[in-house]
Amino acid sequence: MALAIRQKQPNRGMEAVAERPDGTRVPFIPYPTPLFDADGDLIGAVNMLLDITDRKRGDEAVRRLAAIVESSDDAIMTKDLDGVIMTWNKGAERIFGYTAEEIVGKSVMVLIPEDHQDEEPSILSKIRNGQRIDHYETVRRRKDGTLLAISLTVSPVRGPDGKIIGASKVARDVSELKRAQQQRELLLREMDHRIKNLFALASGLVALSVRSATTTKDLAHKVGERLGALARAHALTIAASPQDSVGQSVMLHALISTIVSPYDGKTDAGELRIAVAGVDIPILEDAVTSLALLLNEFATNATKYGALSVPTGHIEIAISESPDKVSLTWKECGGPRIDRAIDHEGFGSVLSRMTVTQQLGGEIARDWQPDGLCIRLSVDRARLTGAPLAGGHAGFHDQA
Repeated sequence: MALAIRQKQPNRGMEAVAERPDGTRVPFIPYPTPLFDADGDLIGAVNMLLDITDRKRGDEAVRRLAAIVESSDDAIMTKDLDGVIMTWNKGAERIFGYTAEEIVGKSVMVLIPEDHQDEEPSILSKIRNGQRIDHYETVRRRKDGTLLAISLTVSPVRGPDGKIIGASKVARDVSELKRAQQQRELLLREMDHRIKNLFALASGLVALSVRSATTTKDLAHKVGERLGALARAHALTIAASPQDSVGQSVMLHALISTIVSPYDGKTDAGELRIAVAGVDIPILEDAVTSLALLLNEFATNATKYGALSVPTGHIEIAISESPDKVSLTWKECGGPRIDRAIDHEGFGSVLSRMTVTQQLGGEIARDWQPDGLCIRLSVDRARLTGAPLAGGHAGFHDQA
């Protein structure tokens, strides 16, 4: 007010704080205005104080909201009703790889893969109708072209007149969550598969023992020996602790012998039930579990359906090597006749394929021949032994 009187002109644009008798403080904007008489002489002034408490609270809320949006790990963006991106936070930069300068003003379609392009018109249609979309799981594309799974929430944005002028999007990267869920489901299915196999194996081992047992005492002894061998073989399918496994190795023939020992013996014709021939090489402890699981799966299926399910069946295992590969052939003979190839892949086969390709860096092929299944396994030598084949080294040859 003093300034307005001294300068003889209205004073605008300042903010002040008034303290009430109870000690509370109120922010306000003053509007001091000088008063003049008919001759133009200053005769006083009038002041109006505008309480801006609500505006201050609104400004603070906006600043707080802006800070939350900017610091969020989620991608938060707004777009108009034509799908053009209007705002883009740091979370969106981290998730999708575009900076705000690169993406603002472009269509949101640049984030949508070709096979999901029909989603955006449907989303915009719902937004125009005032609908909200909650936790819609879909796939979007990053700047580098990689795809990621996201959970999307889209809400209408209204202008001062209440009309819908655009949409806000919150996109959360759920790729890791999806992978964890898939891994958990795979582990549960694998556990169920392995448990069922153990029960089937126990039944098969009893049947094998009955063929050669002469007394109940002899049967109990043979069953106990086979179950003990099965327990030792199963122990190989559980990885050792990292401290115990560093630098250690197991010979391949010894590994195979342990896995197949519950099923050893001779056929009715006097042949070995399981014969192993070819090179013998050291297997790194890191690879033992993967290879043991594979061999255990082969033997389990042979006991349930293949050569080991009948007295006349036997299995021939041949091992060979090259500078960068180790190959194993599992050939079943004398088992039930196979009239046609299996036209579907069971869960055990899926597990075997995943183990070979992902953990051993190799390939697996099954040939359903009339006289028995033939499995051809080729794995990366470095993953199996830790090193490529040295010049002139031909491994150890043996036959069991």
